[in-house]
Amino acid sequence: MEITNAQIAELVKKVLANLGGEVAPANSDGDVPVGVSNRHIHLNKADLETLFGAGYELTPLKDLSQPGQYACKETLTLIGPAMRPIENVRVLGPLRNKSQVEISATDSYVLKVKPPVRESGKTEGSAPVTIIGPKGVVQLKEGCIIANRHIHMSPADGVAFGVKDNDTVTVDVMGKRRTRWYDVQVRVHKDFRLEMHVDTDDANAVGIGNGAKVKIVKE
Repeated sequence: MEITNAQIAELVKKVLANLGGEVAPANSDGDVPVGVSNRHIHLNKADLETLFGAGYELTPLKDLSQPGQYACKETLTLIGPAMRPIENVRVLGPLRNKSQVEISATDSYVLKVKPPVRESGKTEGSAPVTIIGPKGVVQLKEGCIIANRHIHMSPADGVAFGVKDNDTVTVDVMGKRRTRWYDVQVRVHKDFRLEMHVDTDDANAVGIGNGAKVKIVKE
């Protein structure tokens, strides 16, 4: 027998209740806060040590909105075929299994690279880029992407909004330049906090910044 979305939602509610959790009531307007993501770098341990030296550890600077994620004091330089550097690119922690560079389309024009629009972590076949650090250089054969528009949600948020992990939704943006974004990926995890992530190009195009609210369209 096929399980319906409604049955899944009800099951999640029961599980959360048994765990002592609360199902967040859906905002009747479907509002979701926005976090604007500037260019940044995720590193694995081997590349960290190549760039900063053997045994080096990241230095946390401030916590980010998603639990366990943080900006680091460390910054690096990116180089592409244009040989025009983009300096002071922030490293984010914690370390990952694979290094990844996330830039905007505007950055790609400066570097002369062609990154695909991807979900974070999906780096197979993505653009090459060179990372320059104080102790060494890492040449990524792949790993440079433009992050897709996505919304982080907890399981309770997913139930409240009637969506599940990897669903796509339509989002209305009520900024200075009203627009609608389609095919926005939903990412549901117990450690996520409700927030939509867009890059600086998207944010600037519609005139919004950190803390703005967008609306999930109920279709």
